[in-house]
Amino acid sequence: MPLMPVVPESHSHVLAEFDCLDPLLSALRLDSSRLKCTCLAASKKWLALGTSAGGLHLIQREGWKQRLILTHKEGSIIEVACCPHDEDFIAVATSQGLVVVWELQLERRGRPERVGVSWEHRGSSKLGKGSAFVMFPVQTVTTVDSRVVQLGYQDGHLLVSSLSRCYLCDTEKEKFWRVGNKERDGAYGACFFPQNKDRLLAGQPPLLFCARPGSRIWEASFNGEVLSTHQLKLLLACPPLPLITYRNEPNYSLAQRSPQSLAFPKLLYLGDHNLLTWTDSAIYIFTPQNGQVLLWTEVKDVVDIAVYRSELFCLHSSGHLSHLALLPAERCVERLLRRESWPLAAAVCCMFQHTVTTSKARKYIPIDRLEHLRSQLSSTTHLDLIGQLEEVISKLEPPDSASSSRRSSISSHESFNILDCGIYRVISRRGSQSDEETSSIITQSASEEERLKEFSFVQEEDQVDHDPQSGERLEAERSEQGLQFHLPLSFRPKPPRIALQAVKDSVSSFVKKTTEKLNTLQMNSEIWQRPEFRECGQAEMSSTAAPYSEEMETEVYVEMPNTTKADMQELRSATERAISQSQDPLILLDPVSLGETLLEWLSVLERILGPAELSSAAVTDSNLAGSGEERGESDYLNSCSDQQEESSCSSREPAEGDTEDKKGESPEFREEEDQHYSIKTEPKLSNESPPEPVRVLSPKPVPSDLLANLTQLATLYAELSCFQNPVDEKALRCTTFLHRYFFLLDQERMRRTCLLCYQEQPQVQSSFTEAMLELTQSSKMVEVIQRGDLLRSLRSLRELQPWSAPLLLAHLHRLYEKHGEAAVRSFSQFYPTITPADVMTMAQQSHFLAYLDNLVQSQTEEHRLAFLQSLLEPESLRQDWLELALTHDAPQHSDTIDPDGQPRWHSHCFSWGYGRLLSLLIRLPADLVSKQKMAETCHNHGYWMGYLYLCCELQRRTEAFSTICQLDDISLLEEPDGVEPQTLDEWKLLIQMSQRYSSGVDSEQVGGVNGGSRSSGSADCGGKINPESLTLRVARMAGPDQALAMLEECRVQLDLSPHSKLVCELLRVTEKRQRAIIQTMLERCDRFLWSQHA
Repeated sequence: MPLMPVVPESHSHVLAEFDCLDPLLSALRLDSSRLKCTCLAASKKWLALGTSAGGLHLIQREGWKQRLILTHKEGSIIEVACCPHDEDFIAVATSQGLVVVWELQLERRGRPERVGVSWEHRGSSKLGKGSAFVMFPVQTVTTVDSRVVQLGYQDGHLLVSSLSRCYLCDTEKEKFWRVGNKERDGAYGACFFPQNKDRLLAGQPPLLFCARPGSRIWEASFNGEVLSTHQLKLLLACPPLPLITYRNEPNYSLAQRSPQSLAFPKLLYLGDHNLLTWTDSAIYIFTPQNGQVLLWTEVKDVVDIAVYRSELFCLHSSGHLSHLALLPAERCVERLLRRESWPLAAAVCCMFQHTVTTSKARKYIPIDRLEHLRSQLSSTTHLDLIGQLEEVISKLEPPDSASSSRRSSISSHESFNILDCGIYRVISRRGSQSDEETSSIITQSASEEERLKEFSFVQEEDQVDHDPQSGERLEAERSEQGLQFHLPLSFRPKPPRIALQAVKDSVSSFVKKTTEKLNTLQMNSEIWQRPEFRECGQAEMSSTAAPYSEEMETEVYVEMPNTTKADMQELRSATERAISQSQDPLILLDPVSLGETLLEWLSVLERILGPAELSSAAVTDSNLAGSGEERGESDYLNSCSDQQEESSCSSREPAEGDTEDKKGESPEFREEEDQHYSIKTEPKLSNESPPEPVRVLSPKPVPSDLLANLTQLATLYAELSCFQNPVDEKALRCTTFLHRYFFLLDQERMRRTCLLCYQEQPQVQSSFTEAMLELTQSSKMVEVIQRGDLLRSLRSLRELQPWSAPLLLAHLHRLYEKHGEAAVRSFSQFYPTITPADVMTMAQQSHFLAYLDNLVQSQTEEHRLAFLQSLLEPESLRQDWLELALTHDAPQHSDTIDPDGQPRWHSHCFSWGYGRLLSLLIRLPADLVSKQKMAETCHNHGYWMGYLYLCCELQRRTEAFSTICQLDDISLLEEPDGVEPQTLDEWKLLIQMSQRYSSGVDSEQVGGVNGGSRSSGSADCGGKINPESLTLRVARMAGPDQALAMLEECRVQLDLSPHSKLVCELLRVTEKRQRAIIQTMLERCDRFLWSQHA
């Protein structure tokens, strides 16, 4: 046996065949040409086989014994299904349109009865058009437009996949709707995908998965709304895993396959969160939750598959049945060892080394079992396999100490076995000493849990006045530390009282540090007369922080109630005056006058709603002398700020020392703390002024009517300052104004403004993004994103519809920071709320290209060009995107262009990562100058297919023919991708060019450029461009005599090869016969017409 290749670490499961069902088929006489199996179904108890003679064989899976045969005289059995809730019922459908529900009555030892019969499908069966679906008692649910491909039923909903689309029917409310808006043409399956097997998603409705053309699958909600599209074409470029079977040795090739564009005729839910489909040559298993291919295996002639849990029963076109199982590689090795399939078990061990060598695999294949396996291999026939197996044994990790102690502890007083799912099944001896010990341990654990609850309650009372986020983290740490008390087993790692004391110490330390940090933050808030917790104005603010905010506001504003009221009245007057002036066309259309009006209003706004330090400075300027009380207050503020910096530094020192206690905290939380400390210490380290914090909440209560007018003026000032530099010293730049008065701005208008001025002032966009991130910091969506599950985060975002573009953009920015390119590729589902311009400001250029490609490909093929045209605002984006696509995931420049700037031989055969997007960009309508610029760009980057297309558009046919001759591929003279000569003069030009370039191309091929020549040494290679191949083309088009005359006109001395001479002779004979046939037909027509005339 040769050396077994090692499978990549991304593969952990296999499809294996352990049982042979051929003896069963022979006993049922289903292996003959007269009688064959036509369909099958599987359940926990039964394997049901329908036959071409109308019989239904019920096979008991335990022992593979036949229990019943049900006969039907109404044709062959085409469908069979077992009831998922009661295995005493089974349904069949016949070729004549009969649907029967049988009650088996095996437990009552009665005869099977037909409890339901329907002829509703006669004449329009499941294989015909206009299929109707029935329930018992018979009731027509709906009628669809074409043949039914697959049916599914879940929680009162019927899923119907026809040849054109998918339908979801609510059988209780008698309503139905379509899944998605796009039709398809062909057999594509659909199925329900339950989520109740996941503890985190318990109670959630199932999802829908519908197959689409081109190896795509829709993921839809339970109400039929398409959530996302899974693109599987490129993922299927990996090599197939071998089928582990006793019939032959596993064969695995590391060579990559080309991407597969498939139509999935059926979809089935398999095992735990897997999706199964197949074609006539392979079986594919996907994991939709992470969008990956679990495996795909080549299995020939598959007609139908029945699934029960992780088992597959495959029906082949020959009538043969195969029983497969999906399981991890280590479990496969264990079952092969039990069956004493030594060479096959060793082969799987060597192929899946990364799985077998882990400590987790020692539960199923201990080291002594592998040593025994090595001793069973023959040194004469399996010498290489023995060497590989010894290498695997040398890499084995030791078994987990906890699991080994658990195994020894259980086996010391109880017998047990390991189930297929990995659970220990313990068979206890009643009344033994072990039972008494276990009972006492359970009782002791229960009392300890009660003490732990009391302890937790005391801690919660101590933390009533603290930060709710810290409380959540404390609760998470407490639950993690107390997890061991919920395992009443005899192998607990340490005594409960010691563990309880450790939990208490850890919680006390965490509470102490959290209290110190919160005291520091509260002192900071009191000093600057600004609430630190900005979430207090939102719905998600905890109730414990609300009284503090109210008390603080009372302390700030009760001292000067009359002054505050007067300030608001002054601000209202200034705002109304500015609005009335801005409505004057002479001022509105003059940027200078409008800027002066807004500056006058801004001075009042700065004094009343500006930052605290600006307000105090304004008051000091207005009072020439200043009172001693104000100077004392200023001194107090300065001293408090110094104390605050000292306290922040002191509170940071122990936090840096106790890094172990912070391991449970999220990295985002630590990052925010680091940023907080850096802002505090920055003035100490440098003389530069620190950046102003973003203010997302108003420092003073503002009436709603005044707030609307303030928003209008503030947004107008921000827009005006974006597009012109402030001349007046009192004017604020856009970024500074945005930080100070973000709570007044219209978010949607600011988003559009940032996009317009992004090229000139990118810092405005970054400030806006920072402000939106700060505004949405308290949203529950942030917690979902920080957990790291991309699919769940996207699903939660889809549930927030209707979307607000600025808020959605902030959440997408967080997703991009956490997941990178994988997140950007999924942003296309949020179009048109989120536009490509938004993503361009957020993502890297290479990631933006992936998003743009996904967005365009999400449209139907006939609408992609118009859709891409609609995205080009302004038109200059076409050239930018073209250059971007030509510089990312592209061939090397030296591989496509020689040092002279000319095309290299066959360099058009290189693949471009964004070839589909490039093809659309160059086909967009454009003016002459734009097309000339695009042609020059394609030539400079060596994108020759686009260059040839643009040459045709620009009527540069001579340049196109010259490029084709240098590329030396005669297929480029054929449409639609190439340029076809239209006149004999163009053919003459081509022949002359080919003679000039042929010598250069031959020398390049000899030198091995681009992988060497494809020629096999013959002069008449069909793919090359030379005078002889072009002469044959002209001979086929205009005749051999015309082609040879053209050669003489071009003064090309050419000796045709024997093959070319034979082709010319055949063309002459064919031409003569065609003329003779045409002459004969004309004579017959002439005689017929004269006969009719007579």
